[in-house]
Amino acid sequence: MKLSQFVYDLPEKLIAQFPADRRDESRLMVVHRDTGKIEHLVFKDILNFFGDGDVLIANNTKVFPARLFGRKEKTGARIEVFLLRELNSEMYLWDVLVDPARKIRVGNKLYFGDNDELVAEVVDNTTSRGRTIRFLHDGGPAELRAILEMLGETPLPKYIKRQPGDVDKQRYQTVYAREEGAVAAPTAGLHFSKELLTRLEIKGVSLAELTLHVGLGTFRSIDVEDLSKHKMDAEYFRIDQEAVNKVNKAIDGKHNVCAIGTTSMRAVESAVSATGKLKTEEGWTNLFIHPPYNFHVCNAMITNFHLPKTSLLIMVCAFAGYELMMEAYQQAVKEKYRFYSYGDAMLLI
Repeated sequence: MKLSQFVYDLPEKLIAQFPADRRDESRLMVVHRDTGKIEHLVFKDILNFFGDGDVLIANNTKVFPARLFGRKEKTGARIEVFLLRELNSEMYLWDVLVDPARKIRVGNKLYFGDNDELVAEVVDNTTSRGRTIRFLHDGGPAELRAILEMLGETPLPKYIKRQPGDVDKQRYQTVYAREEGAVAAPTAGLHFSKELLTRLEIKGVSLAELTLHVGLGTFRSIDVEDLSKHKMDAEYFRIDQEAVNKVNKAIDGKHNVCAIGTTSMRAVESAVSATGKLKTEEGWTNLFIHPPYNFHVCNAMITNFHLPKTSLLIMVCAFAGYELMMEAYQQAVKEKYRFYSYGDAMLLI
């Protein structure tokens, strides 16, 4: 398949700018992979599709306030710095994106905060936009983290055309987020409220947690027409024995195993044993799932509505079938579903 096949027309007014009033009351499109039937429900109706022995796989990564605004020494030029990942906590080294990149050179100092609470020095050019910076900080790593929390903004995607506010600190984060390290939320999980998770637990549905720290590579557009030539950016993930036990028990009992989001799906498909079961794993994955692909672990998936020509849209087409997904997206536009990170959800079952 070619990249140009993964496009659809979307009116800009359907791109959600705010979350739904309640997490579990966003809309839910249910797509039945076997029959092609499409239903239009509310997210909390997901209770009707899972029961005793079923497992939902949740990515417990936590978004940190990765977007900083500073100024360049001498010129005072305004610079946006987007923290991608910490390279060395003791040396305060970070991989970052800078904008505008053309103004930043190795050796430049950047100042952050009204009173220059934080200073960084550019120590390496990594890509055209990327840099490695060192924070010039005398305290410990915990103190630096506290300063970054204070100065940083919630890293809302660029298609949300507003400034982040207090609502985003809570709502651009899943209720089960624990392991800090993501620069973007695993958005399928945003629809789960604590009450809904409790009701699922009462029904006998288990939550298997794993960690995949979402990086910008997940959302980066693909620049090659031949999908086999695309290289994904690597993202750190970890799957422990407790999650493996829950998932494999469900597989053995022929129960439903549902990935909450594309990040959970990528993680489990990066940790498949020779017998087709889930195994413990920790490391980096650059797995790019595109049609045709044989999924090993999950028989269901919860996901949001994704941008054209992205690895996320391509993955859901691999899971549910290209023609069925394109029809579902056409229906979503017609029915005025809300799209992207703060948008509505889809259950592929």
